[in-house]
Amino acid sequence: MAGPLAGLQVLDIATIIAAPFAATLLADYGADVLKIEMPGQGDGVRTFPPFKDGKPLWWKTANRNKSFATLDLRTPDGLALFKRLLPRFDVLIENFRPGTLDRWGLSKEVLWSIQPRLVILRATAFGQDGPYRDRPGFARIFEAMGGLTYITGEADGEPTHPGYPIGDAIGGAFGALGVLAALWKRAGDPNAPGEEIDLSLTEAVFRLLDVLPVEHDQLGFSRSRIGNANGYSAPAAVYRTRDDRWVTLAGSTNALYAANCRAIDRPDLIDDPRFADNTSRVRHADELNAIFAAWCAARDLDDVLARFTAAKGTIAPIYAIDQIAADPQAVAREMITRVPDRDFGSVAMSNVVPRFGNDATALRHTAGDVGQDNRAVYQGWLGLSDQEMDDLARRKVI
Repeated sequence: MAGPLAGLQVLDIATIIAAPFAATLLADYGADVLKIEMPGQGDGVRTFPPFKDGKPLWWKTANRNKSFATLDLRTPDGLALFKRLLPRFDVLIENFRPGTLDRWGLSKEVLWSIQPRLVILRATAFGQDGPYRDRPGFARIFEAMGGLTYITGEADGEPTHPGYPIGDAIGGAFGALGVLAALWKRAGDPNAPGEEIDLSLTEAVFRLLDVLPVEHDQLGFSRSRIGNANGYSAPAAVYRTRDDRWVTLAGSTNALYAANCRAIDRPDLIDDPRFADNTSRVRHADELNAIFAAWCAARDLDDVLARFTAAKGTIAPIYAIDQIAADPQAVAREMITRVPDRDFGSVAMSNVVPRFGNDATALRHTAGDVGQDNRAVYQGWLGLSDQEMDDLARRKVI
């Protein structure tokens, strides 16, 4: 197993995207992750489009690098099997409503009595306590109540969600970070007790919006939508090129602003007192953005990019996936890599982020079928017989 987390054993009993994504990130870094699903139906993401030949493509990347078993924890036999499996694992990841595992007989005290060093990641919409603790949640809930949706969109338009459930991915990243923080403490003290991590997915989204609370507290300011403008830098906006492509401009320092001015053959703007520093430029953002927008509108994308590259300016094309796949930097870095897949031979997906120089990571395989590793888990690890396996399957325990 390649990667800095090789040897780490993770048990993923979570569903849908956010918490399983935390487990997938750990698997990307080399952890050995077993995903347990309900017998028969499996995780709900298996029903999410897009499909090819009836196979869910999103599933293949959302749960890559994992092994797959089925188990109904709500049954006495399922609970007993789970308890037998647990000592093998360092981390447990779950996203049931608060108190659910307790009702099934798996309180943290019970879990720690079986595996005293277990790190438990609990991912929920609003956390383990508070008046909203029992509310369900999905990415749009996290994005809306975490403040992201309100500040996204045109100033005179409706609040806008991203075209992808980014709230889930944000929460999953924080979940993986929390697990690693807990493991660092355990690495320093092998006798450290287990840890319970309370991840509110709404709070994870809010944490990314770093400036909102301090500016509200100190200035009484409530940030709202400004479209593709930039509240702290100018010129900065999205511009259309003559060939109907799009670019985005950035650059808050004087040096970068000067480079951007030289790119559009307007060195006179560098010494214009209206634009002497970033604060002044933000006050005159509309004027500057109009100048840069008109210049881009008169040129094709390749010309725009070439001129900014020559001047060391800070502009970028706004890519669709086909452009990302063809970009020389993306190709050189293998941002998209091919991963072995039992249905299609191999499929393309995003590579591991970040890279490790001395302990290289590798994507081993895409996500598999419901219960495909049941025999390896229950017979290989626990020594169940064929007759026991058949009986458990017949009663839908596995």
